[in-house]
Amino acid sequence: MPLKVRAVERDASGRYLVYCEGEDEPVLAVREDVLIRHRLLKGAVLDAERLADIRREADEDEARRTALAILGRGGRTRRELELYLKRRGFAEPVSRAALDALERDGWLDDGRFAAEFARRRAENHYKGRNLIRSELIRRGVSRKTADEAIGGLDPETERRAAIEAALRKWPALKGERRDRVRKLAQYLFRRGYAGGVVREAVRAAAGDGADAEDVLPFED
Repeated sequence: MPLKVRAVERDASGRYLVYCEGEDEPVLAVREDVLIRHRLLKGAVLDAERLADIRREADEDEARRTALAILGRGGRTRRELELYLKRRGFAEPVSRAALDALERDGWLDDGRFAAEFARRRAENHYKGRNLIRSELIRRGVSRKTADEAIGGLDPETERRAAIEAALRKWPALKGERRDRVRKLAQYLFRRGYAGGVVREAVRAAAGDGADAEDVLPFED
């Protein structure tokens, strides 16, 4: 049975509550753009199909706004936003449609996020490409996108960061020189640096006399 709109009221959050004849509770809660687009004025008639369409559109709009607010605080992957919207109670089809819209509009881009994430980790956090790749995959980036981001890293930037990390770490290491060399190599390997970079950074910190066999396990 079609419903007839009897009143429209704005709530404290800025949404418009649509009341219909014979209903004590609002049948819709929508933003202004949805209200205008569907001409939800007093006297409007809503059949079941139209009501369902408006509810779906309103839910997708709310999910999009929620995801966009999180993106405004810092980069996120699509997977991270999917999980966030799920926690907020949005149905999977609604979240998917909202995130598809953000991708079409250029607000959400895993490739762009991965490239910037990789660059910042390499330049500012003393992390090598192996660790950065693992972090990207944990955040929901596809392996292909993660590999493309890693492939875009500047090898010289990574090399300089590894050397700086080694120089900062070396004075704090205890034990015999051979043990310190091994510990430093292990530390750099855990930071995600590949074998060639590790060997160069260890020699920069410990000197050219660093025993090769203590670094050799960390191959590219």
